[in-house]
Formats: sequence, C-alpha cells, structure tokens
Amino acid sequence: MNFTKTTEQSSHYEHLEKMSVEELLSNINNEDKTVPLAVTKALPQIVILVQQIVAKMNLGGRLFYIGAGTSGRLGIVDASECPPTFGVPFDLVNGIIAGGDKAIRRAVENAEDNTTQAWIDLQENNITEKDVVIGIAASGTTPYVIGGLEKCNENNIITGCITCNEGSPLALTAKFPIVVVVGPEFVTGSSRMKAGTAQKLVLNMISTATMIQLGKVKGNKMVDMQLSNDKLVDRGVKMIMEEIPVTYEAASNLLMEHGSVRKAVSNYKK
Repeated sequence: MNFTKTTEQSSHYEHLEKMSVEELLSNINNEDKTVPLAVTKALPQIVILVQQIVAKMNLGGRLFYIGAGTSGRLGIVDASECPPTFGVPFDLVNGIIAGGDKAIRRAVENAEDNTTQAWIDLQENNITEKDVVIGIAASGTTPYVIGGLEKCNENNIITGCITCNEGSPLALTAKFPIVVVVGPEFVTGSSRMKAGTAQKLVLNMISTATMIQLGKVKGNKMVDMQLSNDKLVDRGVKMIMEEIPVTYEAASNLLMEHGSVRKAVSNYKK
C-alpha cells in the first residue's frame, strides 16, 4: 500500500551541524510549537476513543497500550503514572512494549518486526472483550503493533491507535484511530521528537480525561492519589485543609487515619 510517511520526509532545516547551540534550540522549539496545533485537529478522534474507554471501564474493562521503541516506552510511562496519580489498581491501565521489559532501557533487535508477539503478550494479561487496546506507532507501520490490533479486531476487542501518518496501515487497522500529523522532524526521521511529543500529549489526554470521567478527581484535585512520599502527603494535608476547617496537624492525622484525601474529607465529623 502506498502512502506518504510525513514523519520520514526530509527536515525543513539544512546543515544542522553548522548551527550554533542557540540556533539549534530555537529551531527545535519552533518545530515543537506546531505539535499542540496538530493535536487540536485530532481532538474529535480523541473524544470518541476516550468515550469508548470510559464505557468499557464502567463495565470492568481495562486499557492496554502496545508499542515498540519510543512509542512503547511512552505507553508504559503513562500507564505507570495512573495508580499513584488516581489511586487505581496497577492492572487497570497497562503498557506493553515489543521485546518485553528489558526493551524499556535498551532496544531489542527485531522485536518490532514480530507480527504475532503482541497478541501473545496481550493473552498473558488475560485480554477480554471488556478491554480496550491502543496501538502506538509514529510511523503507523510497526508490524508488532498492527498484528496485535488485527487479532484484537478478530476477537471483538475495541482497538484504537496513536500515529502520526495519515492513511497508514495502523490507522486503517484500528477501529478508533487518532492521527496527529506533525510533519517532518527537525532531524530527519527522528520520530522521538515531534511525533513523540504528540504521542505524549495524546496519552496524557486519554488517561486524564478517562480518570476524571470515572470520578477519580474532585474539583481539580487528585483526591485518590497514593501517598507515596512526603511531598504528596503534604499536598494531601493541604487539600484537606482547603475542604474542611481543620489545622495542619488535624488534617495530617485524618489523612493518616483514612489513607486518602477523599476518605478523610468524607469521614470528617465536626
């Protein structure tokens, strides 16, 4: 199938090695400024996919990200931040990378070219029709990701994707594609740059909007966050003080007793 990989097209900038540090950073920054505008154009697609995820999670479903290389790592980052931020179980949002966990730090040769491994990886997580699987690939051609979504489609599992090339095989495979066209990279083909930034922005939007829809935020506060360090405990205490008329010490005691801001506030008796 013929389509144009805009992420692989030649950079708009020539002779990068002759630029000063200031010129390099200024030009990279100018390119980065275009990414949120590209995401804006994809908002209708993101809305539809988030609605599908929320509906499935309300039925007990989970969310899976699958990807290779930078895309896989971005999915893992987003998934790993959901439990501490929103107090949800560790298996509610899951990141799976081609080549397994060792590929988080180092590239695993040919892992992204395996068309059958993603489905095997998903089956190890007992994937069902209640779940949603989002394939992440800037190019839109990664065999690991496409193969995984194809098997999900065959098994009536909702599929989405985040890619940066219009008309790519991945975008055509996913039932609910998100396509953010960021154009050529500053360094030709280095899709960890603008494409990676676009993917991170979309992942932030998907997980955050989903969790808010599921009631994991009150007002604008992370009332279910895990109290995993002193900074977060202090933030939790101050959140309680904003909600109910108590001293710092009393709020701290309530937080320690109930384990979350939400429970501390709801169980407070004047």
